[in-house]
Amino acid sequence: MKISKITENEFRKMIAVSSNRLNNNAEFINSLNVFPVPDGDTGTNMSLSFASGAKYVSESTSSSVGELSQALAKGLLMGARGNSGVILSQVFRGFSKNAAAKTELTPADLADALVAGVQTAYKAVMKPQEGTILTVARKAAEAATKTAKTSDDCVEVMEAAYEAAEAALKTTPDLLPVLKEVGVVDSGGQGLTFVYQGFFDALSGNVRDEQEYHPTPADMDDMVSAEHHKSVQSQLNTEDIQYGYCTEIMVKLGAGRLVDEKFDYDTFRGYLSEIGNSLLVIADDEVVKVHVHTEQPGKVLSYGQKFGSLIKVKVDNMRLQHETILEQDKEAEEEQQAEINQIAGDYGIIAVASGDGLAQLFHSVGVTQIIQGGQTMNPSTKDIVDAINATGKDKVIVLPNNKNIFLAAEQAADVADANVKVVHTRSITQGLSAMINFNKEADIDENVAAMEEALDDVISGQVTVAVRDTTIDGQEIKKDNYMGIVDGSIKVTDPDRKQATLEMVKAMLDEDSEVITIIYGADADQTEAQAIADEIQSWDEDYEIEIHEGDQPVYPYLISVE
Repeated sequence: MKISKITENEFRKMIAVSSNRLNNNAEFINSLNVFPVPDGDTGTNMSLSFASGAKYVSESTSSSVGELSQALAKGLLMGARGNSGVILSQVFRGFSKNAAAKTELTPADLADALVAGVQTAYKAVMKPQEGTILTVARKAAEAATKTAKTSDDCVEVMEAAYEAAEAALKTTPDLLPVLKEVGVVDSGGQGLTFVYQGFFDALSGNVRDEQEYHPTPADMDDMVSAEHHKSVQSQLNTEDIQYGYCTEIMVKLGAGRLVDEKFDYDTFRGYLSEIGNSLLVIADDEVVKVHVHTEQPGKVLSYGQKFGSLIKVKVDNMRLQHETILEQDKEAEEEQQAEINQIAGDYGIIAVASGDGLAQLFHSVGVTQIIQGGQTMNPSTKDIVDAINATGKDKVIVLPNNKNIFLAAEQAADVADANVKVVHTRSITQGLSAMINFNKEADIDENVAAMEEALDDVISGQVTVAVRDTTIDGQEIKKDNYMGIVDGSIKVTDPDRKQATLEMVKAMLDEDSEVITIIYGADADQTEAQAIADEIQSWDEDYEIEIHEGDQPVYPYLISVE
């Protein structure tokens, strides 16, 4: 779809889609928040701020894109919450000023407006910091400008801006050490990327799943650390917060009994900069809005009253917020550990697995330690020894879950001080099956014997993609086709993933089959997994079918039949 000019209809759709995108992903953005202090509400702030702008747009009767952009900017200013919300409002304040006189936007107009937004946002921040939303906005605007020089299509310009925002987002940990330390991208930058993604989707007609965003492990390699489910706030210290009160005021200039000074932007901003940080001061002829982190919120309120009446006040104790987050994370960890200990008893149990979903599955059946690894990343002997030592137990069982890890596991068992035994699990599904037969009351040799015996009761299947053309076991395999591998032997190849999975399951079933477990990976999804389960159920209503999210790379599906 080509769009040579953005009209009223396109612009309204852009705002609506992006508002919805931010709303659906607010909690994910919150989980990334770590700069400038861990108040953990960037996603909520950006979502509510943009929703306010979207409301002003929806209430406007204008058919001019310029006037609609001014409505967006006004709504964002009035509804701006937090540091991130205010910066977002400034991006679109600059955008609206540049577009104000235009009824429609050409590709060049769109690029110019994005550039103007960046310039306004940089000026609004007392100490612009690269590696934040500012970097993402700037890189997006630069890409839009470059594309607009050779393209007459607004879709192409917005696509360039969105892709550049996404690329810039991935670089934020390299620009800001605190992000790299805890392994996340900038939360405000992530929010703006969702906005630009929404703009592009609205213009191109692209339809995405509007559910909450769940990054895959492949995304996480580029974007956040593998511990993305653990809130990053828990990796910081409360005492590191220099200014503990997130303070926001909105002042109606000239109104109020205590007014004794005429508002001057530089003077006003200069005073506040001396009593806090993360300062943003936004003003028009009627209203001034302030966001600052300070130890003296009372001074901020009193100073604001010198210039007008306070029409909005918000003060949050960020140290208390942070302590609450730490307590919640600690409670969750303690609850999970108690559940694991209830199953494992005085054993340490180690499993090799890749993917947060798989880790949770193994923890749920009593595994105490997870070593991230598998087919494409075999752990070393030292990695396994370190995990053995980390259990702090005298009796330890290791589940390699891959035959290529057997030797390293056995070497680790030989050199470790604890009594370590290896259960020779060749796959993830064998590892899970072995744990069903673990008994914390039994001695280690009895457990190993029972767990090894259980391996014969499970048939393991894996679906993956062929990386080259070849012929194996009489199967002609084409590059990029899906392969169904049953207990190490390629049984199926098909260009369609769902079909390959179903044909593989057929090859795994016999008259004694009862329980079928489907674990979908990073490249699959629950919708497809459910469709596969429904098809299998139609073959025999007595099958007991379980579906789990594994998040594993390389293998879209891991399936066991027992």
